[in-house]
Amino acid sequence: MNVAQQLRAEASKRILIKDGAYGTQVQNRRLREADYAGSLGLSRDQKGNNDLLNLTQPELVGEICQSFADAGAELLATNSFNANRISQADYGAEHMVREINCAAARIVAEVAEREARKDGRKRWVVGALGPTNKTLSLSPNVNDPGYREIDFDTLSDVYVEQIEGLVEGGAEIVLIETVFDTLNAKAAVHAARRVDRELPIMLSMTITDLSGRNLSGHSIEAFWASVRHARPLSIGLNCSFGAGQLRAHVAALSAVADTLIMAYPNAGLPNDLGEYDEGPAETAAQVKEWCEQGIVNIVGGCCGTTPAHIAEIAEAAKGFAPRKIAQPARRTLLAGIEPMTLAA
Repeated sequence: MNVAQQLRAEASKRILIKDGAYGTQVQNRRLREADYAGSLGLSRDQKGNNDLLNLTQPELVGEICQSFADAGAELLATNSFNANRISQADYGAEHMVREINCAAARIVAEVAEREARKDGRKRWVVGALGPTNKTLSLSPNVNDPGYREIDFDTLSDVYVEQIEGLVEGGAEIVLIETVFDTLNAKAAVHAARRVDRELPIMLSMTITDLSGRNLSGHSIEAFWASVRHARPLSIGLNCSFGAGQLRAHVAALSAVADTLIMAYPNAGLPNDLGEYDEGPAETAAQVKEWCEQGIVNIVGGCCGTTPAHIAEIAEAAKGFAPRKIAQPARRTLLAGIEPMTLAA
């Protein structure tokens, strides 16, 4: 069995568990700028460059990954959300992108292998791709709606570089997450296919308000119609809100998608200081409602979630049957910002 077949087989038996937020764990360490920068000699201030820690603090990143594995996570994502040439340019570290990604995947692969030796159970090494701070669908200049800071081919090249580094380090799956612009996600899909046409892809959209649309205006159903051609291993939602606010939107996606559903919410909404107050038990209780409703195959945590949150979520998901994959009728499905269905 290949990686995708293995994951689908296990997801047919139980609800699988993804890990939580690296950013939250790094912030809790209260690192200084020198801790981020290490001895690399980069000219700009590196404080907040969490991805660089794969090179300068690999033991710390490994410790965080291990804490999520100890909490019950089976899908272990890399600390590489901003490890792309566009985002790293803000730190003057764009020339280190491949090295950062390779190190990120290697750290997680080592934890996954160590855990498998303990109990014989598979852990999946998931290479995480963030959306970058550019958008293909919208102009940053209100006086020039047609202007774009970047084009599709350039963004695809950016993702190719990142994916190649992740795969070199041991990533088995690519997770295109926090999708605020559907066209950005398509560039990432295009890049993954350029690297390896058989590389499994997971896609996770983030909605910008409770109407259930992302920043490029796509509804959840339209987003699915736009990316279904990629045959993703999973489709889902992450970030955005807490589990309570996401439940209706996860249910809507579950009803139309003929693949696995993965959802990993924030620990509620941030407070006035940007911190997350929702405790592990509260988050898990809300995720449990998803499990009871039978709308998820994989659950985990995003911003604000800790190993304690993941442990509670893993416990809450026990005993519930995984969602049965939808089998939609044959039809032509088209997408603008809303889907359009043509009967077969």
